[in-house]
Amino acid sequence: MSMNRRQALGKIIGMTGAAGLGLTAVSAFAGTDTNGNFRLELGDKLKYVPLDPMAAAKVAYQTGGGCMHQVFYAMVTMLTNSESVDAAKFGTIPTALAGYGAAGVGGQGTLCGNNNAVGMIVNILDDINGQNSAIIGAAMRFYENTSLPFSDVAFVEGIGSTVEKTETMVVSSSVAHSVLCHASISNWSKASGKLFSDKGERCARLSASVTYHLVELLNRAYAGEVISATAEAKPSEEAQNCQACHGSTSTFATAPSVKSDMECTVCHTGHYN
Repeated sequence: MSMNRRQALGKIIGMTGAAGLGLTAVSAFAGTDTNGNFRLELGDKLKYVPLDPMAAAKVAYQTGGGCMHQVFYAMVTMLTNSESVDAAKFGTIPTALAGYGAAGVGGQGTLCGNNNAVGMIVNILDDINGQNSAIIGAAMRFYENTSLPFSDVAFVEGIGSTVEKTETMVVSSSVAHSVLCHASISNWSKASGKLFSDKGERCARLSASVTYHLVELLNRAYAGEVISATAEAKPSEEAQNCQACHGSTSTFATAPSVKSDMECTVCHTGHYN
């Protein structure tokens, strides 16, 4: 049985909000408000169950509010309507909070909202065979190194778009070589000849593509695959070479200590910039 987010909210309020049922001092329990209703708090973790990647991608594509909201809303909505034991709790999460991440955080072109949303949702999932951090890393590397958005006919039709929109509004997929909105949009603009202001269809599909792959990664981890052992979860060879000197726990000579798994050479071409 599935439920939508509004039904889930009503269900959990009904389960926890009744007076006179021995629920004394409910506000003392972690994750509840003063009325005993669930409220996500720092450190709370909710159970993931396998989802349908295409169904999740379609929700992301058809949801407005910018890339971060699209991915986060799709994931929360799918889990609210899933068989997770925490489905009702997912239904209480205010997904509108993710709206700030559009166009690289309020239009600043920094971390792409898609990647921001990946971190936001995986952070609240109960540990999936010890793979949560690796899933975030693999999703980031996927965003950096994959020609996106997906434009094959099966995917386009699966999310409810059309080949005509591919030809006229997306024109070309591109590789970001970065987790930044700035680089992603710039490389797409160069490949397609389109302006930033033309990005609507392209970015909606990008959110769908990221959501699709995130669900694939989560499903694989849930099934027991060790994502951290795969090449896709690791920094590129170039980034690993940089880390040899610029490490987080040790450095070479006067090299500064750095923590980053993202691509280095997109911005740093040497030691003088």
